[in-house]
Amino acid sequence: MTGLLSLTTFAPLVGVVLLLGARALHGDNAKTDTLAKWIALATTLVTFALSVVLVAQFDAKNPGFQFVEDLNWFAGLHYRMGVDGISILFVLLTTFLLPICIIAGWKSVDKRVVEYLICFLVLETLVVGVFCALDLILFYLFFEGGLVPMFLIIGIWGGKRRVYAAYKFFLYTLLGSVLMLAAILSMIAIAHTSSIPALMVFKFAPWLQTWLWLAFFASFAVKMPMWPVHTWLPDAHVEAPTAGSVILAGILLKMGGYGFLRFSLPMFPNASELFQPLVFAMSAIAIVYTSLVAFRQTDIKKLIAYSSVAHMGFVTMGIFSGNAQGEQGAIFQMLSHGLISGALFLCVGVVYDRMHTREIAFYGGLTNRMPWYAAVFMLFTMGNVGLPGTSGFVGEILTMTGTYKASTWTALVATTGVILSAVYALNLYRRVMFGEIVNPELKTITDLDAREILIFAPLIIGTLVLGVYPNLIFNLTASSVDGLVGAWRAAVGG
Repeated sequence: MTGLLSLTTFAPLVGVVLLLGARALHGDNAKTDTLAKWIALATTLVTFALSVVLVAQFDAKNPGFQFVEDLNWFAGLHYRMGVDGISILFVLLTTFLLPICIIAGWKSVDKRVVEYLICFLVLETLVVGVFCALDLILFYLFFEGGLVPMFLIIGIWGGKRRVYAAYKFFLYTLLGSVLMLAAILSMIAIAHTSSIPALMVFKFAPWLQTWLWLAFFASFAVKMPMWPVHTWLPDAHVEAPTAGSVILAGILLKMGGYGFLRFSLPMFPNASELFQPLVFAMSAIAIVYTSLVAFRQTDIKKLIAYSSVAHMGFVTMGIFSGNAQGEQGAIFQMLSHGLISGALFLCVGVVYDRMHTREIAFYGGLTNRMPWYAAVFMLFTMGNVGLPGTSGFVGEILTMTGTYKASTWTALVATTGVILSAVYALNLYRRVMFGEIVNPELKTITDLDAREILIFAPLIIGTLVLGVYPNLIFNLTASSVDGLVGAWRAAVGG
Protein backbone atom coordinates (compact mmCIF):
# COMPACT_ATOMS: atom_id res chain seq x y z
CA MET A 1 0.00 0.00 0.00
CA THR A 2 2.21 2.78 -1.29
CA GLY A 3 2.02 5.97 0.71
CA LEU A 4 0.41 4.42 3.81
CA LEU A 5 3.60 4.86 5.82
CA SER A 6 3.89 8.56 4.98
CA LEU A 7 0.17 9.00 5.68
CA THR A 8 0.64 7.47 9.13
CA THR A 9 3.73 9.58 9.79
CA PHE A 10 2.32 12.94 8.77
CA ALA A 11 -1.35 12.50 9.75
CA PRO A 12 -0.77 14.36 13.07
CA LEU A 13 0.24 17.46 11.09
CA VAL A 14 -3.30 17.55 9.65
CA GLY A 15 -4.43 17.94 13.24
CA VAL A 16 -2.00 20.83 13.66
CA VAL A 17 -3.59 22.62 10.71
CA LEU A 18 -7.06 22.02 12.15
CA LEU A 19 -5.97 23.36 15.55
CA LEU A 20 -4.64 26.54 13.98
CA GLY A 21 -7.85 26.86 11.98
CA ALA A 22 -9.98 26.46 15.10
CA ARG A 23 -8.08 29.23 16.82
CA ALA A 24 -8.37 31.51 13.78
CA LEU A 25 -12.14 30.97 13.68
CA HIS A 26 -13.00 31.08 17.38
CA GLY A 27 -10.17 33.06 18.94
CA ASP A 28 -8.26 32.13 22.07
CA ASN A 29 -10.85 31.15 24.68
CA ALA A 30 -12.21 28.21 26.68
CA LYS A 31 -14.44 27.08 23.80
CA THR A 32 -11.44 26.91 21.49
CA ASP A 33 -9.45 24.95 24.08
CA THR A 34 -12.20 22.33 24.39
CA LEU A 35 -12.55 22.03 20.62
CA ALA A 36 -8.77 21.76 20.29
CA LYS A 37 -8.65 18.83 22.72
CA TRP A 38 -11.25 16.93 20.73
CA ILE A 39 -9.43 17.67 17.46
CA ALA A 40 -6.13 16.46 18.90
CA LEU A 41 -7.72 13.32 20.35
CA ALA A 42 -9.46 12.50 17.06
CA THR A 43 -6.23 13.05 15.14
CA THR A 44 -4.21 10.73 17.37
CA LEU A 45 -6.92 8.06 17.23
CA VAL A 46 -6.95 8.20 13.42
CA THR A 47 -3.16 7.94 13.40
CA PHE A 48 -3.35 4.93 15.70
CA ALA A 49 -5.93 3.33 13.39
CA LEU A 50 -3.57 3.84 10.44
CA SER A 51 -0.73 2.16 12.35
CA VAL A 52 -3.02 -0.78 13.12
CA VAL A 53 -3.69 -1.10 9.39
CA LEU A 54 0.09 -1.11 8.85
CA VAL A 55 0.52 -3.99 11.29
CA ALA A 56 -2.40 -5.88 9.75
CA GLN A 57 -0.86 -5.58 6.27
CA PHE A 58 2.65 -6.46 7.50
CA ASP A 59 4.16 -9.77 6.36
CA ALA A 60 5.81 -11.17 9.50
CA LYS A 61 7.74 -13.82 7.52
CA ASN A 62 9.58 -11.20 5.48
CA PRO A 63 12.74 -10.04 7.32
CA GLY A 64 13.26 -7.08 4.98
CA PHE A 65 11.75 -3.62 4.88
CA GLN A 66 8.14 -3.24 3.81
CA PHE A 67 5.87 -0.36 2.71
CA VAL A 68 9.03 1.13 1.19
CA GLU A 69 8.81 4.62 -0.32
CA ASP A 70 11.80 6.08 -2.18
CA LEU A 71 11.54 9.51 -3.73
CA ASN A 72 14.31 11.74 -5.06
CA TRP A 73 14.17 14.63 -2.61
CA PHE A 74 16.74 17.28 -3.54
CA ALA A 75 20.49 17.63 -4.17
CA GLY A 76 20.94 13.87 -4.40
CA LEU A 77 19.12 13.22 -1.13
CA HIS A 78 16.29 10.71 -0.99
CA TYR A 79 13.07 10.52 0.97
CA ARG A 80 13.20 6.85 1.95
CA MET A 81 10.71 5.30 4.34
CA GLY A 82 10.02 1.71 5.36
CA VAL A 83 9.52 -0.58 8.35
CA ASP A 84 10.61 -4.07 9.33
CA GLY A 85 9.60 -6.39 12.16
CA ILE A 86 11.52 -4.28 14.68
CA SER A 87 10.51 -0.75 13.79
CA ILE A 88 6.82 -1.36 13.09
CA LEU A 89 6.17 -2.17 16.74
CA PHE A 90 7.70 1.11 17.89
CA VAL A 91 5.46 2.93 15.44
CA LEU A 92 2.48 1.14 16.97
CA LEU A 93 3.64 1.94 20.53
CA THR A 94 4.00 5.63 19.65
CA THR A 95 0.56 5.96 18.11
CA PHE A 96 -0.95 3.91 20.97
CA LEU A 97 0.40 6.19 23.70
CA LEU A 98 -0.39 9.56 22.09
CA PRO A 99 -4.20 9.46 22.57
CA ILE A 100 -3.57 8.49 26.19
CA CYS A 101 -1.27 11.51 26.57
CA ILE A 102 -3.93 13.82 25.14
CA ILE A 103 -6.57 12.52 27.57
CA ALA A 104 -4.08 12.68 30.47
CA GLY A 105 -3.70 16.44 30.06
CA TRP A 106 -7.41 17.08 29.49
CA LYS A 107 -7.98 18.78 32.86
CA SER A 108 -4.51 19.49 34.18
CA VAL A 109 -3.33 21.71 31.30
CA ASP A 110 -5.24 25.00 31.21
CA LYS A 111 -2.79 27.49 29.70
CA ARG A 112 -1.70 27.73 26.07
CA VAL A 113 -3.74 24.61 25.38
CA VAL A 114 -3.57 24.87 21.58
CA GLU A 115 0.21 25.22 21.62
CA TYR A 116 0.48 22.31 24.07
CA LEU A 117 -1.50 20.04 21.76
CA ILE A 118 0.44 21.20 18.69
CA CYS A 119 3.69 20.21 20.42
CA PHE A 120 2.41 16.69 21.01
CA LEU A 121 1.13 16.25 17.47
CA VAL A 122 4.38 17.51 15.94
CA LEU A 123 6.33 15.28 18.32
CA GLU A 124 4.27 12.27 17.19
CA THR A 125 5.15 12.91 13.54
CA LEU A 126 8.85 13.29 14.31
CA VAL A 127 9.06 10.18 16.50
CA VAL A 128 7.17 7.99 14.02
CA GLY A 129 9.50 9.38 11.35
CA VAL A 130 12.53 8.20 13.35
CA PHE A 131 11.26 4.62 13.29
CA CYS A 132 10.33 4.74 9.59
CA ALA A 133 13.28 6.62 8.06
CA LEU A 134 15.50 4.58 5.72
CA ASP A 135 17.85 7.43 4.89
CA LEU A 136 20.58 8.67 7.22
CA ILE A 137 19.90 12.36 6.65
CA LEU A 138 16.15 11.91 7.00
CA PHE A 139 16.69 9.88 10.18
CA TYR A 140 18.88 12.61 11.65
CA LEU A 141 16.33 15.32 10.87
CA PHE A 142 13.55 13.37 12.58
CA PHE A 143 15.82 12.32 15.46
CA GLU A 144 16.98 15.82 16.30
CA GLY A 145 13.71 17.50 15.40
CA GLY A 146 11.99 15.67 18.24
CA LEU A 147 14.09 17.66 20.72
CA VAL A 148 12.26 20.89 19.96
CA PRO A 149 8.66 20.00 20.91
CA MET A 150 9.84 18.04 23.96
CA PHE A 151 11.97 21.01 25.02
CA LEU A 152 8.89 23.24 24.80
CA ILE A 153 6.66 20.76 26.63
CA ILE A 154 9.05 20.65 29.59
CA GLY A 155 10.04 24.32 29.48
CA ILE A 156 6.53 25.83 29.21
CA TRP A 157 4.19 23.37 30.93
CA GLY A 158 6.61 21.88 33.47
CA GLY A 159 7.20 22.49 37.17
CA LYS A 160 9.10 25.16 39.08
CA ARG A 161 12.53 24.22 37.69
CA ARG A 162 11.20 23.57 34.19
CA VAL A 163 13.59 25.91 32.37
CA TYR A 164 16.66 24.32 33.95
CA ALA A 165 15.38 20.80 33.22
CA ALA A 166 14.44 21.70 29.63
CA TYR A 167 17.86 23.16 28.82
CA LYS A 168 19.64 20.24 30.47
CA PHE A 169 17.60 17.78 28.42
CA PHE A 170 18.18 19.73 25.21
CA LEU A 171 21.92 20.27 25.62
CA TYR A 172 22.71 16.71 26.74
CA THR A 173 20.92 15.12 23.82
CA LEU A 174 22.02 17.68 21.25
CA LEU A 175 25.70 17.52 22.17
CA GLY A 176 25.57 13.74 22.05
CA SER A 177 24.24 13.94 18.50
CA VAL A 178 26.92 16.27 17.15
CA LEU A 179 29.37 13.37 16.88
CA MET A 180 26.70 11.25 15.24
CA LEU A 181 26.21 13.91 12.55
CA ALA A 182 29.95 13.91 11.84
CA ALA A 183 29.86 10.12 11.57
CA ILE A 184 26.85 10.24 9.23
CA LEU A 185 28.63 12.65 6.88
CA SER A 186 31.75 10.47 6.92
CA MET A 187 29.74 7.35 6.10
CA ILE A 188 28.02 9.03 3.18
CA ALA A 189 31.35 10.25 1.84
CA ILE A 190 32.89 6.78 2.06
CA ALA A 191 29.95 4.64 0.90
CA HIS A 192 28.54 7.23 -1.57
CA THR A 193 25.02 6.59 -0.31
CA SER A 194 22.80 7.62 2.57
CA SER A 195 20.51 4.61 2.20
CA ILE A 196 20.22 2.77 5.52
CA PRO A 197 19.51 -0.65 3.90
CA ALA A 198 22.58 -0.23 1.68
CA LEU A 199 24.77 0.85 4.60
CA MET A 200 23.62 -2.14 6.66
CA VAL A 201 25.45 -4.43 4.22
CA PHE A 202 28.34 -2.07 3.40
CA LYS A 203 31.62 -3.28 4.88
CA PHE A 204 33.47 -0.46 6.65
CA ALA A 205 37.09 -1.08 7.62
CA PRO A 206 37.37 -2.43 11.21
CA TRP A 207 39.44 0.55 12.39
CA LEU A 208 36.87 2.96 10.95
CA GLN A 209 34.02 1.03 12.53
CA THR A 210 35.53 1.76 15.94
CA TRP A 211 35.31 5.52 15.52
CA LEU A 212 31.91 5.44 13.83
CA TRP A 213 30.54 3.18 16.56
CA LEU A 214 31.76 5.55 19.28
CA ALA A 215 30.21 8.54 17.51
CA PHE A 216 26.80 6.87 17.27
CA PHE A 217 27.17 5.54 20.80
CA ALA A 218 27.62 9.08 22.13
CA SER A 219 24.17 9.96 20.86
CA PHE A 220 22.26 6.77 21.60
CA ALA A 221 23.75 6.30 25.09
CA VAL A 222 22.52 9.75 26.11
CA LYS A 223 19.11 9.10 24.59
CA MET A 224 18.56 5.77 26.42
CA PRO A 225 20.02 7.08 28.80
CA MET A 226 22.90 4.89 29.95
CA TRP A 227 24.99 5.40 33.06
CA PRO A 228 26.80 7.80 33.57
CA VAL A 229 25.09 10.16 31.07
CA HIS A 230 21.67 9.63 32.63
CA THR A 231 21.53 12.62 34.96
CA TRP A 232 19.31 14.72 32.67
CA LEU A 233 16.46 12.19 32.87
CA PRO A 234 15.33 12.53 36.52
CA ASP A 235 15.25 16.32 36.24
CA ALA A 236 13.32 16.16 32.96
CA HIS A 237 10.79 13.72 34.40
CA VAL A 238 10.23 15.60 37.64
CA GLU A 239 9.61 18.93 35.89
CA ALA A 240 7.70 17.64 32.85
CA PRO A 241 3.88 17.55 32.91
CA THR A 242 2.40 14.08 33.34
CA ALA A 243 1.82 13.51 29.62
CA GLY A 244 5.36 14.73 28.92
CA SER A 245 6.77 12.12 31.29
CA VAL A 246 4.67 9.42 29.62
CA ILE A 247 5.96 10.27 26.16
CA LEU A 248 9.52 10.70 27.43
CA ALA A 249 9.69 7.34 29.23
CA GLY A 250 7.36 5.47 26.91
CA ILE A 251 8.80 6.46 23.56
CA LEU A 252 11.74 8.88 23.47
CA LEU A 253 14.04 6.65 25.53
CA LYS A 254 13.38 3.83 23.04
CA MET A 255 14.95 5.84 20.22
CA GLY A 256 18.38 5.10 21.67
CA GLY A 257 17.76 1.36 21.82
CA TYR A 258 16.30 1.42 18.33
CA GLY A 259 19.43 3.24 17.14
CA PHE A 260 21.66 0.48 18.51
CA LEU A 261 19.56 -2.14 16.72
CA ARG A 262 19.34 -0.26 13.43
CA PHE A 263 22.87 1.18 13.19
CA SER A 264 25.44 -0.08 15.71
CA LEU A 265 24.94 -3.82 15.27
CA PRO A 266 24.44 -4.18 11.49
CA MET A 267 26.71 -1.35 10.30
CA PHE A 268 29.57 -1.72 12.80
CA PRO A 269 29.58 -5.43 13.76
CA ASN A 270 33.28 -5.66 14.56
CA ALA A 271 33.19 -2.59 16.77
CA SER A 272 30.02 -3.86 18.47
CA GLU A 273 31.83 -7.05 19.42
CA LEU A 274 34.91 -5.07 20.52
CA PHE A 275 32.90 -2.82 22.83
CA GLN A 276 30.56 -5.52 24.08
CA PRO A 277 32.36 -5.75 27.47
CA LEU A 278 32.11 -1.96 27.88
CA VAL A 279 28.36 -2.00 27.23
CA PHE A 280 27.90 -4.94 29.61
CA ALA A 281 29.82 -3.14 32.36
CA MET A 282 27.90 0.11 31.91
CA SER A 283 24.60 -1.78 31.85
CA ALA A 284 25.35 -3.75 35.01
CA ILE A 285 26.43 -0.62 36.86
CA ALA A 286 23.30 1.20 35.70
CA ILE A 287 21.03 -1.60 36.93
CA VAL A 288 22.55 -1.79 40.41
CA TYR A 289 23.52 1.84 40.98
CA THR A 290 20.31 3.50 39.81
CA SER A 291 18.23 0.91 41.72
CA LEU A 292 20.05 1.92 44.91
CA VAL A 293 19.58 5.60 44.09
CA ALA A 294 15.88 5.00 43.42
CA PHE A 295 15.48 3.50 46.89
CA ARG A 296 16.70 6.74 48.49
CA GLN A 297 14.35 9.08 46.62
CA THR A 298 11.69 11.12 48.39
CA ASP A 299 9.87 12.16 45.21
CA ILE A 300 7.68 9.49 43.60
CA LYS A 301 8.35 10.70 40.07
CA LYS A 302 12.11 10.79 40.54
CA LEU A 303 12.04 7.25 41.92
CA ILE A 304 10.25 6.00 38.82
CA ALA A 305 12.69 7.96 36.63
CA TYR A 306 15.68 6.19 38.16
CA SER A 307 13.80 2.92 37.79
CA SER A 308 13.59 3.64 34.05
CA VAL A 309 17.37 3.99 33.83
CA ALA A 310 17.78 0.61 35.55
CA HIS A 311 15.34 -1.06 33.16
CA MET A 312 17.13 0.41 30.16
CA GLY A 313 20.25 -1.34 31.48
CA PHE A 314 18.53 -4.66 30.77
CA VAL A 315 17.76 -3.42 27.27
CA THR A 316 21.37 -2.53 26.38
CA MET A 317 22.56 -5.86 27.81
CA GLY A 318 20.15 -7.75 25.61
CA ILE A 319 20.93 -5.75 22.48
CA PHE A 320 24.66 -6.46 22.67
CA SER A 321 24.29 -10.09 23.80
CA GLY A 322 24.67 -11.22 20.18
CA ASN A 323 21.95 -13.85 20.26
CA ALA A 324 18.27 -13.98 19.34
CA GLN A 325 17.03 -14.37 22.91
CA GLY A 326 18.80 -11.25 24.07
CA GLU A 327 17.65 -9.20 21.08
CA GLN A 328 14.06 -10.39 21.39
CA GLY A 329 14.14 -9.69 25.11
CA ALA A 330 15.51 -6.17 24.57
CA ILE A 331 12.81 -5.30 22.04
CA PHE A 332 10.09 -6.77 24.23
CA GLN A 333 11.47 -4.97 27.29
CA MET A 334 11.35 -1.62 25.49
CA LEU A 335 7.76 -2.16 24.41
CA SER A 336 6.74 -3.40 27.86
CA HIS A 337 8.53 -0.53 29.57
CA GLY A 338 6.65 1.88 27.34
CA LEU A 339 3.37 0.58 28.75
CA ILE A 340 4.36 0.08 32.38
CA SER A 341 6.49 3.18 32.96
CA GLY A 342 3.94 5.33 31.14
CA ALA A 343 1.23 3.92 33.42
CA LEU A 344 3.32 4.55 36.55
CA PHE A 345 3.83 8.19 35.61
CA LEU A 346 0.09 8.46 35.00
CA CYS A 347 -0.47 7.01 38.48
CA VAL A 348 1.71 9.76 39.91
CA GLY A 349 -0.25 12.30 37.90
CA VAL A 350 -3.53 11.13 39.44
CA VAL A 351 -2.51 12.01 43.01
CA TYR A 352 -0.50 15.07 41.94
CA ASP A 353 -3.55 16.59 40.24
CA ARG A 354 -5.45 16.19 43.52
CA MET A 355 -2.80 17.10 46.10
CA HIS A 356 -0.18 19.01 44.05
CA THR A 357 2.76 17.22 45.62
CA ARG A 358 4.80 14.14 44.79
CA GLU A 359 6.54 13.77 48.15
CA ILE A 360 6.28 10.19 49.39
CA ALA A 361 6.09 11.32 53.02
CA PHE A 362 2.92 13.32 52.29
CA TYR A 363 0.94 10.20 51.47
CA GLY A 364 -0.05 7.03 53.30
CA GLY A 365 -3.21 5.00 53.68
CA LEU A 366 -4.57 5.75 50.20
CA THR A 367 -6.20 2.32 50.01
CA ASN A 368 -8.77 3.62 52.48
CA ARG A 369 -9.93 6.34 50.11
CA MET A 370 -8.80 5.11 46.67
CA PRO A 371 -9.22 1.31 46.41
CA TRP A 372 -9.44 1.27 42.60
CA TYR A 373 -6.38 3.48 42.33
CA ALA A 374 -4.52 1.20 44.75
CA ALA A 375 -5.37 -1.84 42.60
CA VAL A 376 -4.17 -0.15 39.40
CA PHE A 377 -0.97 1.09 41.05
CA MET A 378 -0.33 -2.42 42.42
CA LEU A 379 -0.67 -4.01 38.97
CA PHE A 380 1.85 -1.70 37.36
CA THR A 381 4.18 -1.91 40.35
CA MET A 382 4.20 -5.69 39.93
CA GLY A 383 4.80 -5.26 36.21
CA ASN A 384 7.71 -2.94 36.95
CA VAL A 385 9.20 -5.53 39.31
CA GLY A 386 8.82 -8.23 36.65
CA LEU A 387 6.11 -10.42 38.17
CA PRO A 388 5.28 -13.45 35.98
CA GLY A 389 2.02 -12.88 34.16
CA THR A 390 2.92 -9.28 33.35
CA SER A 391 4.84 -8.05 30.32
CA GLY A 392 7.71 -6.91 32.56
CA PHE A 393 8.67 -10.50 33.34
CA VAL A 394 9.09 -11.63 29.74
CA GLY A 395 11.54 -8.92 28.70
CA GLU A 396 13.72 -9.23 31.80
CA ILE A 397 14.00 -13.02 31.74
CA LEU A 398 14.91 -13.08 28.05
CA THR A 399 17.52 -10.31 28.29
CA MET A 400 19.15 -12.07 31.24
CA THR A 401 19.04 -15.43 29.45
CA GLY A 402 20.63 -13.93 26.35
CA THR A 403 23.24 -12.07 28.38
CA TYR A 404 24.06 -15.20 30.41
CA LYS A 405 25.16 -16.91 27.19
CA ALA A 406 27.53 -14.04 26.42
CA SER A 407 28.70 -13.05 29.92
CA THR A 408 27.80 -15.04 33.01
CA TRP A 409 29.03 -12.42 35.46
CA THR A 410 27.09 -9.62 33.81
CA ALA A 411 23.88 -11.65 34.03
CA LEU A 412 24.51 -12.49 37.68
CA VAL A 413 25.08 -8.85 38.61
CA ALA A 414 22.00 -7.82 36.65
CA THR A 415 19.94 -10.38 38.55
CA THR A 416 20.51 -8.41 41.74
CA GLY A 417 18.75 -5.54 40.02
CA VAL A 418 15.55 -7.60 39.94
CA ILE A 419 15.76 -7.99 43.72
CA LEU A 420 16.55 -4.31 44.23
CA SER A 421 13.64 -3.25 42.01
CA ALA A 422 11.30 -5.24 44.24
CA VAL A 423 12.77 -3.51 47.29
CA TYR A 424 12.29 0.08 46.13
CA ALA A 425 9.00 -0.52 44.30
CA LEU A 426 7.28 -2.40 47.13
CA ASN A 427 8.65 0.03 49.71
CA LEU A 428 7.13 2.90 47.73
CA TYR A 429 3.80 1.11 47.49
CA ARG A 430 3.77 0.32 51.20
CA ARG A 431 4.49 3.90 52.23
CA VAL A 432 1.96 5.47 49.88
CA MET A 433 -0.90 2.96 50.05
CA PHE A 434 -0.95 1.14 53.39
CA GLY A 435 -1.50 2.21 56.99
CA GLU A 436 -3.92 4.75 58.37
CA ILE A 437 -4.46 8.19 56.87
CA VAL A 438 -2.43 10.50 59.05
CA ASN A 439 -2.40 13.56 56.80
CA PRO A 440 -5.80 15.29 57.22
CA GLU A 441 -5.63 16.64 53.65
CA LEU A 442 -5.95 13.09 52.32
CA LYS A 443 -9.27 12.43 54.05
CA THR A 444 -11.19 14.03 51.18
CA ILE A 445 -9.15 12.64 48.28
CA THR A 446 -11.31 10.93 45.64
CA ASP A 447 -10.81 7.68 43.72
CA LEU A 448 -10.34 7.30 39.96
CA ASP A 449 -12.96 9.00 37.80
CA ALA A 450 -14.28 7.76 34.45
CA ARG A 451 -11.65 9.66 32.42
CA GLU A 452 -8.81 8.16 34.45
CA ILE A 453 -10.25 4.65 34.18
CA LEU A 454 -10.40 5.15 30.42
CA ILE A 455 -6.72 6.11 30.43
CA PHE A 456 -5.58 3.07 32.40
CA ALA A 457 -7.80 0.43 30.75
CA PRO A 458 -5.77 -0.03 27.51
CA LEU A 459 -2.49 -0.02 29.46
CA ILE A 460 -3.79 -2.70 31.83
CA ILE A 461 -4.96 -4.83 28.92
CA GLY A 462 -1.65 -4.42 27.09
CA THR A 463 0.43 -5.30 30.16
CA LEU A 464 -1.55 -8.45 30.93
CA VAL A 465 -2.07 -9.67 27.35
CA LEU A 466 1.62 -9.36 26.49
CA GLY A 467 2.48 -10.97 29.82
CA VAL A 468 0.50 -14.14 29.08
CA TYR A 469 0.90 -14.23 25.29
CA PRO A 470 4.23 -12.63 24.30
CA ASN A 471 4.14 -14.33 20.90
CA LEU A 472 2.02 -11.39 19.73
CA ILE A 473 5.34 -9.55 19.66
CA PHE A 474 7.73 -12.38 18.85
CA ASN A 475 5.76 -13.48 15.80
CA LEU A 476 6.35 -10.05 14.27
CA THR A 477 9.98 -9.61 15.29
CA ALA A 478 11.35 -13.13 14.79
CA SER A 479 12.35 -12.89 11.12
CA SER A 480 13.99 -9.47 11.44
CA VAL A 481 15.81 -10.42 14.65
CA ASP A 482 17.09 -13.68 13.16
CA GLY A 483 18.36 -11.76 10.15
CA LEU A 484 20.06 -9.17 12.37
CA VAL A 485 21.76 -11.73 14.60
CA GLY A 486 22.75 -13.93 11.65
CA ALA A 487 24.36 -11.03 9.82
CA TRP A 488 26.24 -9.90 12.94
CA ARG A 489 27.59 -13.35 13.75
CA ALA A 490 28.63 -13.87 10.12
CA ALA A 491 30.43 -10.51 10.06
CA VAL A 492 32.43 -11.23 13.23
CA GLY A 493 33.03 -14.88 12.38
CA GLY A 494 30.91 -16.17 15.30
